[in-house]
Amino acid sequence: MITEAELLALMGDLESDRIERTRSTTDTTKFREAICAFANDFPGHRKSGFLLLGVDDKTGSATGLVATDALLRNLGGLRQDGEILPQPAMEVYPIRLSDGSGDVVVAEVHPSDLPPVRSKGRVWIRVGPRKALANESEERRLGERRAATARSFDARPCEEATIRDLHTDVFLEVYRQLAVAEEVIESNHRAVEEQLAALRFYHLGKDCPTHAGVLVFGGNPLHFLSGAYVQYLHLGGTDLAAPVRSAQEFKGSLRELVRALESHLMGILESRPFRVSTLRDETVHDYPRPAVRELLLNAICHRNYESNAPIRFHRFEDRLEIINPGGLYGDVNPENFPRQTDYRNPVVAEALRTLGVVNRFGRGVLDCQRVLRENGNDPAEFLFEPTSVTVTVRKSPRFSEAGI
Repeated sequence: MITEAELLALMGDLESDRIERTRSTTDTTKFREAICAFANDFPGHRKSGFLLLGVDDKTGSATGLVATDALLRNLGGLRQDGEILPQPAMEVYPIRLSDGSGDVVVAEVHPSDLPPVRSKGRVWIRVGPRKALANESEERRLGERRAATARSFDARPCEEATIRDLHTDVFLEVYRQLAVAEEVIESNHRAVEEQLAALRFYHLGKDCPTHAGVLVFGGNPLHFLSGAYVQYLHLGGTDLAAPVRSAQEFKGSLRELVRALESHLMGILESRPFRVSTLRDETVHDYPRPAVRELLLNAICHRNYESNAPIRFHRFEDRLEIINPGGLYGDVNPENFPRQTDYRNPVVAEALRTLGVVNRFGRGVLDCQRVLRENGNDPAEFLFEPTSVTVTVRKSPRFSEAGI
């Protein structure tokens, strides 16, 4: 967080490529483009960029803005609404000017380790004191920079794989249409490898897919990542020693995996009418499907893909358990979970959002707990261990009562 003195210096520097000023408090398109450009850090400063609300762009003077909680929430919400991908790192805070000229709301945006960052499918950069759409050459430079700074496993090269191991038709005909603006596609004359690389699915330096590319578009991800599947067991009791009623493994690209799991949930989760009054029944579920789906997606998104262990999905007589390889990651700890978010696999998270599998970032577990509560289930229980996270969902007592 910058000081008032630092803010005043930023307000007065009308030529900097690290600052954008605006009188507007509602132009979210403009805000997203500015955040995207700062996250891309095309000049290579490796320093934060600043979007300043409540400052006149021509004079650098305060406009008398009053910073409200709603304004701060709305601006901060742009980080996780899924329109800017990959998700930017930013802070939003107000500074009240001591001369009484008003408040300034600051969005401080940190450079991304996974450029190019897109806003609604377009790559914005700073060119001097203005922002502009990146051309193919500029996008390529951002991708080359990513190759040197990428830290997450999913963005690293999968050197055993080749372009032939990917379903490039799915990328070109499905994913690209969702991820990139139409006019950008029409003007694109790059090879498919370069187009994949622009979305972090290919490593041009190593001439091979990234791990995310294998997971999202691979014909057989298990050949390269031996734990990339979900193992389902239905047990006829309350512990692992109980008889196995059914067993199944869900494999394939993430798109195929999610579809198969969704179909499976439709078949195994049950519902019954529950008498609320003499005139009205409600449908009650043993486990509400949206909550279970969310927990499985959370596991797929956040698991450690370097582990050889699968995601384990166990159905007991009285509960469901999802055991996810990989403990809590980054800034997340047992005390701030689930309100704090961090991403072990940011490219995978972006792909799930682009494919419409998830709608926004950072709300999944909170929404899951709400759905469970509304159905009469106890809250999901989380057991955090160094190398795994176990989630337990207990059967709704209302479901059992409905069968009486």
